[in-house]
Amino acid sequence: MGASDEVTGGSGAAGRRLMGGPRFIEVHEAIRADPDNAEYTARGIDPLFSAGAGARVVIVGQAPGRVAQETMVPWNDRSGDRLREWLGIDRATFYDPDRVAILPMDFYFPGAGRSGDLPPRQGFAQRWHPALLAMMLQVRLTVLVGGYAVRHYLRLPLSASLTRTVRDFERFLPATFPIVHPSPRNQLWMRRNPWFATDVLPRLQEEVARALR
Repeated sequence: MGASDEVTGGSGAAGRRLMGGPRFIEVHEAIRADPDNAEYTARGIDPLFSAGAGARVVIVGQAPGRVAQETMVPWNDRSGDRLREWLGIDRATFYDPDRVAILPMDFYFPGAGRSGDLPPRQGFAQRWHPALLAMMLQVRLTVLVGGYAVRHYLRLPLSASLTRTVRDFERFLPATFPIVHPSPRNQLWMRRNPWFATDVLPRLQEEVARALR
């Protein structure tokens, strides 16, 4: 099975089969039909996410990047390679929707800004995540990747320090694990905060392995 067949965002037969059954397909089609997404649907762009009823780990990130949307493979870039390394899992596990679900804060590439991709649209996750999560009753761990996911799911104000929240990750276990985004743009942050590699990542890998067992 190739990488493009291992994800569930597309509307092809392989994507629908991996989407966890008719109920997941219904949500997928509802998202496509939503007037707020009409511009994407008219261009033949489907919502990009991965979800299966047996998922044990949920990855909540920002929004698909340009490469992810073009290839219809979430986290299909250097950030994804680094994220899989941080999680301690291979591509096959990462793209198996009955083990790992991938629910970005927006299921569409929002476009590029001056200093990176634009933020996910407000209200998208609030509208569509609950319906998908309600069908995934085996979830043991939710990994929140980056400020948008962390602040939304932990109900933190915009003023909350992401660095402090990540450093205090044990407060949110065993159900939730906040981390920074694995973008190469965060290299300076990594150098300034060596504790992330020495203290946080080993524990993250332990918690992911525990959830997947």
